[in-house]
Amino acid sequence: MKRATLLLGIAGLICLLTAACSDLHFMADASYRSRVEQDFQQKKALMPQGDLFAVFDTDLTTYEQEALKFLYAYMPLADITDYPGEFHLMNVRASRQAEAEMPWGKVIPEDVFRHFVLPVRVNNEPLDSARVVFYEELKDRVKSLSLYDAILEVNHWCHEKAIYTPSDARTSSPLATVRTAYGRCGEESTFLVAALRSVGIPARQVYTPRWAHTDDNHAWVEAWADGKWYFLGACEPEPVLNLGWFNAPASRGMLMHTKVFGRYEGAEEVMSVTPNYTEINVIDNYAPTAKATVTVVDEQGKPVADARVEFKLYNYAEFYTVATKQTSASGTCGLTAGKGDMLVWASKDGRFGFAKLSFGKQPELTVTLNKKDGDAFSVDIDIVPPAESANLPEVTPEQRAENDRRPAEEDSIRNAYTATFLTEETAGAFVRSLGDGLKEHEAGSAVKYLVASRGNHAVLQDFLAKAVAGGKGSLAVSLFGEVSAKDLRDVRIEVLNDNLENTPTDVTGDYYYSSLLNPRISTEELTTYKSFFQRVLDKETQAAYRTQPQKLVEWCIRNITLNDSLNSQRIPMSPEGVWNARIADRRSRDVFFVAVARSVGVPAWIDEVTAKSAIKTLSIIGI
Repeated sequence: MKRATLLLGIAGLICLLTAACSDLHFMADASYRSRVEQDFQQKKALMPQGDLFAVFDTDLTTYEQEALKFLYAYMPLADITDYPGEFHLMNVRASRQAEAEMPWGKVIPEDVFRHFVLPVRVNNEPLDSARVVFYEELKDRVKSLSLYDAILEVNHWCHEKAIYTPSDARTSSPLATVRTAYGRCGEESTFLVAALRSVGIPARQVYTPRWAHTDDNHAWVEAWADGKWYFLGACEPEPVLNLGWFNAPASRGMLMHTKVFGRYEGAEEVMSVTPNYTEINVIDNYAPTAKATVTVVDEQGKPVADARVEFKLYNYAEFYTVATKQTSASGTCGLTAGKGDMLVWASKDGRFGFAKLSFGKQPELTVTLNKKDGDAFSVDIDIVPPAESANLPEVTPEQRAENDRRPAEEDSIRNAYTATFLTEETAGAFVRSLGDGLKEHEAGSAVKYLVASRGNHAVLQDFLAKAVAGGKGSLAVSLFGEVSAKDLRDVRIEVLNDNLENTPTDVTGDYYYSSLLNPRISTEELTTYKSFFQRVLDKETQAAYRTQPQKLVEWCIRNITLNDSLNSQRIPMSPEGVWNARIADRRSRDVFFVAVARSVGVPAWIDEVTAKSAIKTLSIIGI
């Protein structure tokens, strides 16, 4: 079942040009267009189930068809299985509208637009209609500005909407971040990229997997203006670009990268190429760098082809892999990094070796595969991070004064919105208005959950009021207690209703709430999977799976094709999407198994230690 994504303003997003524009190409380069067509056809052939490419049978212009083929050719599985083709077409039309209406639309090169404006996905967030919503709010605010100043202004707008607050690893959608009014750096940067792209400004999320000098990491944004990429801290407005609190730590960084949607042929150093994205190295934008070549040899000194070479930073008391390369036929690979030390770990066929590499001091390094699995060894390694060399852009006193003035105004706008959230007093008054359908301790818990829901409080209020009226108030409060704090802030009422009304009630024991009533399995977007599977599975099949879960395991093995490569970012597919497509990455397949088990009344979960599915008997189900 496709997710019910809001399709806003489709009628207003039809091509603004004349009918003659229908033959314009989205990709002018015939050779690149041919490669995309090849990749698209290969993807389509791998996904024959579920009528997932039906949008291509509708009335599309040449531009729309090529843009959609580019998107579908490189989308992760979830974006094809869980969002209707009309959703992706809406975003193609919205990006083209922004290109036509914004003054910079005609100066952005085709390849920059293709990879950094058109794609909706930024990270691993659920997709939503943010492009359309944000465009309506931002277009008049930025259309008279230069591209450089428009980037700054969009970031001011984002600061009006959200500020930094740490949270769990699941990434909220841009609209959910706005509704919550805060997010961690990964969510803020996803939000800013979505906002910039909504008005036709090329943008990308940049990430340092680990700092070299301290135990931490960070994500921020780069935006393109007048032929150059600039960086900025998301929701942290500064008077100029290339300025943020992280200038100094970034100058000590050893690796920054970004994942570019599709096959990218830009000038940056390529870290890796997957069926979904091209990972590129952008460290040169932040710190003095050097390139080093690593040669891997066997104990006889002969070059080793196809060896795995991991470049590791010391962080959080471990050597953490920040880049992985494969050696060429000559046994070599290379990396550009900041001028500090890394550990290089090479391996192949059970043999491995390692050595320290000092970028800027050692242009070449040889690693010998002279150890085997099980060997005991110890070694002292002195790891030195790069020296600080921050290069701060010039800021005039007038620019600084203006930028210092605006945050207070932006805070007041955001605070006026958050003032509409429930407080303990207002939440308590609401719970009391429901009568005596809740016990005292349940009422106290309900107040806590309502306050924690922030901008999503109306959803929880509506759900709780109807549950109490239907005599299920206690169960509703228990359901609130099982989902995460972030779920309270963005869960849809359809999901809450699905689990309240369709969770079997004839199961008892400690696992009922955490592993049966609970809609959350992993980091997937919550959907109405229980009603779905109770509808598509006949009563006899449900009964068989409930009494003999191994039959469900066997069905999964026979019917679901595993393909991790088509989901390089491990973006969770919905259980409904797996059912329709009959193809999934391994984690999504396991989530599917748990969802079906819960739907038929078997408490189930994914064991985070073994990463395998488990059921009520505590037996581990390996699929």
